Amino acid sequence: MTDPIPTSATTAPPAAGEWTPPSWEEIVTQHSPRVYRLAYRLTGNPYDAEDLTHDVFIRVFRSLHSYTPGTFEGWLHRITTNVFLDRMRRKQRIRFDALPDDAAARMASRDPGPEQRYSDTHFDDDVQRALDALPPDFRAAVVLCDIEGLSYEEIAATLDIKLGTVRSRIHRGRALLREALAHRSPAAREAAAATTAAPSAGVRGVVPTLTPVVR
Repeated sequence: MTDPIPTSATTAPPAAGEWTPPSWEEIVTQHSPRVYRLAYRLTGNPYDAEDLTHDVFIRVFRSLHSYTPGTFEGWLHRITTNVFLDRMRRKQRIRFDALPDDAAARMASRDPGPEQRYSDTHFDDDVQRALDALPPDFRAAVVLCDIEGLSYEEIAATLDIKLGTVRSRIHRGRALLREALAHRSPAAREAAAATTAAPSAGVRGVVPTLTPVVR
């Protein structure tokens, strides 16, 4: 990335009752953990998440003059998801990289930052891979709903799409996740255990039908 990181906000003294834009330091200090968390869920690895977080704060800082006072976190959600989707469209492909096995150790060895504060609660590789494999539009909707806890209406406003489109993307995204994680269902685990325990020769059994558990 070539964008320089600004060190402070340069704004004129506000008039009485006028909203005062926060400084760069205030924005980063207060909101970097949340932005990084969303960026990590969208990108699937700490390095792209760091790059995305940086780009988000650059855009936030440059857009403060046009911000209408309201829900600042909602505004950050919108910018983060839009920057992510813009990147994916530019690349013309989906990023499928899984979180490396030693990523947590590398993150823990670095200077304290938002990625380290969040590392203790990251998804296991299996779930993150399934999330990464979703089409970007589905992934953004599922992450905003099931991880960030936004309502369908908030997601529609964040992504600037119709409510019906939000419902469709979340429904289809969840279906793809259930399919990808079917091997984690109780039925699948029981079948795997039965297969392991069965004699390896002289026995012909019936392969059970695996039905994913819908949560």
